[in-house]
Amino acid sequence: MKLLPETLFGRTAAALLAAFLVFEAIAFGVVWFMVIQPLAVRSADDLAAKILLSAQTWVELPPQTRADYEMELAFSHDLELAEVRTRLPHAAVPNYFGELIAAALSRRAKQNITLKRADDPNWDWLEIQVADKLLRVGFDRQRYALKAPLAAIGVFLLGALLTVLTALFMVRQASQRMKSLARKAGEVGQGRAPELLPETGARELRELTVAFNRMAEEVQALLENRTVLLAGVSHDLRTPITRMRLALSLLEGGDPDLVARMEHDLDEMNHLISDMLVFARSLKLEALHECDLTRVLDELAAQAALLGPIEWQAGTPCQVRVGEAALRRIIGNLLGNARRYGAGEAVTLELECGADTVRIAVLDRGPGIPADQREAVFRPFTRLETSRSREAGGSGLGLAIARQLADAYGWKIELADREGGGLAARLIISRGT
Repeated sequence: MKLLPETLFGRTAAALLAAFLVFEAIAFGVVWFMVIQPLAVRSADDLAAKILLSAQTWVELPPQTRADYEMELAFSHDLELAEVRTRLPHAAVPNYFGELIAAALSRRAKQNITLKRADDPNWDWLEIQVADKLLRVGFDRQRYALKAPLAAIGVFLLGALLTVLTALFMVRQASQRMKSLARKAGEVGQGRAPELLPETGARELRELTVAFNRMAEEVQALLENRTVLLAGVSHDLRTPITRMRLALSLLEGGDPDLVARMEHDLDEMNHLISDMLVFARSLKLEALHECDLTRVLDELAAQAALLGPIEWQAGTPCQVRVGEAALRRIIGNLLGNARRYGAGEAVTLELECGADTVRIAVLDRGPGIPADQREAVFRPFTRLETSRSREAGGSGLGLAIARQLADAYGWKIELADREGGGLAARLIISRGT
């Protein structure tokens, strides 16, 4: 279990939250011990002094004036004072301010005083012995409880919370921009021409975006120049190859085996040039349109059956938005590899048409590909066998073309061991692509 989030926003939020909690704990401790507690003690002591003075005054007053004095305390000071006839049996609900008053009264009156409760839950009562009289005094907690410092802390906490939320909002904006850059960088890596990002925001983000947009444009220019260069070189190479083929056909008296080998070499050169042109042009994306994959695979299976045995069972139509030419090239290359390396066994073609993902599998019974070399075979001109002939291993561009086309459309090619022996090559197409 990872305690630290992986995203920039998550890590920033966690750091801000931790700093906020530590700061609030320290701030609350300082305010509590330096402001709230001294004020609460002082307020409780003042109320205790007022209660004790009121009780002493009541005892010293003539009996006929005590009723007026009690009314004055009730209306002006929210204090109820009367002589005890029956003691209150129940203690008051514990609260911080009430405990401070009880402690202050006990200290001033030099007797043990506890708070009691009656019918009104907002009032606390205490019984105090003054001279030979046992008096009961009640006060309204809501009036005498200390509120101003607590309100100040509330405002302080609200301000700190708004600061944290604002910081998180700004970090989220920056992280969204970074996500956009990462997504666009992935498209550039796949050879696509992404839509340029808006060059707005803070200076650092603007500079980063400007640099990225410039890089994307330069990468596209390099890819286009590569395509033009390869096309030009291939065209120029085909001209002397054609002259050489013509010269061979006019050659008289030569060794027939030597002439046949030379013609075969010229055919190989032509195939290699064609494959290089396809590889160079594979980044040119065609428009996506609705296509029945079952129909396309049925046609590809019929073509592959002319060269060797293939197992394919057409099912229900599977409509997907794809680039059909790229799809045909990819599946055709996978079928060609499976036939070439399948040890003469039948190649199996399967289609799994899911609601979110479509999987096309090409299965063979060949020797397979070691797990540590499955990524290397997608590099141009990479072949696992030692032979350099096209019959044994082709030009080494088939899987490179398939991977480049798949990346350009946001598809995925996976190679895995087939159950029972052989290789399973799967093209995975997301319907959201």
